[in-house]
Amino acid sequence: MNLLLPGIASAYLLVFARVGTLIMLMPGVGEQTVSPRLRLSFALLVSLVLYPMVRPLLGGTEGIGGPRLIGLLFGETIIGLVIGLSVRMVLAALQTAGLIISQQLGLAYAMTVDPTQGGQSAAVGNFLSLLGITLIFAADLHHLAIEGIARSYQVLPPDGVPGFGDALMLALRAVARGFTLAVQISGPFIAFGILFNLGLGVLSRLMPQLQVFFLAVPASVLIGMLILAGSLGVMMGVFIDDMGRYLGEFVGR
Repeated sequence: MNLLLPGIASAYLLVFARVGTLIMLMPGVGEQTVSPRLRLSFALLVSLVLYPMVRPLLGGTEGIGGPRLIGLLFGETIIGLVIGLSVRMVLAALQTAGLIISQQLGLAYAMTVDPTQGGQSAAVGNFLSLLGITLIFAADLHHLAIEGIARSYQVLPPDGVPGFGDALMLALRAVARGFTLAVQISGPFIAFGILFNLGLGVLSRLMPQLQVFFLAVPASVLIGMLILAGSLGVMMGVFIDDMGRYLGEFVGR
């Protein structure tokens, strides 16, 4: 006999432990600007929808005692954190790319409050993050994320704490993928920064009396903004394509 919770409530609590953690970290829905009540309501609703599918995987919760129930809750929360943070690490590629772009354009000092996670970040990174979240909803990738939550029970059934080796490998791959994506997005600006600084070095040698830095900062910002306006569509297309492939891996597409 379950001394903590009835069987139905125990099963629903186990579903909510994973789904609630994933919703908290889900791109778009899990942002700090979204009302906590709205996120909680959405997590409860998704848990209710997934409950009939997950209940048979639990093998009957009526006989689950206190220690086993706590172990299952801990395992479900860890699984939700690992999957959610791995997606967040890929999404953080936009902030990393924005920081790289800001440094190349001389705008690293332009910091604004990040409306998605709080704290201060580069203004270009905040712009790219907001644009990326908007495109995630426009491209219906949030539906893919919700489907990935349901498919996670097939890949990682609720049978205890997952292997920390596999979780660490997933996190490392997500970090590597996010950094690689950030370099791909900011590639044109890295090339621009190298060529621009090389040209300034040659110019300062040819004309020592010229105030190079007086001309370099406005020219760097102006040319960089023109490059950003011209390549923004390609940059965000690369991000959406990579994010779609990453979420597709969770749903087996």
